[in-house]
Amino acid sequence: MTCGHCASSVAQALSALDGVRDVQIALVPDGISTVTLAASLPLDEGTVRSAVAEAGYELITS
Repeated sequence: MTCGHCASSVAQALSALDGVRDVQIALVPDGISTVTLAASLPLDEGTVRSAVAEAGYELITS
């Protein structure tokens, strides 16, 4: 992600997932940005990965 609009697109895609209450993004232009989710339900990594991919980005887990 390189800008606030990019981060907003990812946040919107993740916010649409069932159970997601909050999305926080620490934007690092031209680097690896960190996304933190708060959810009331367990989230499947594949579902999160798909939402990020639909926004045009790749999920990298540590």
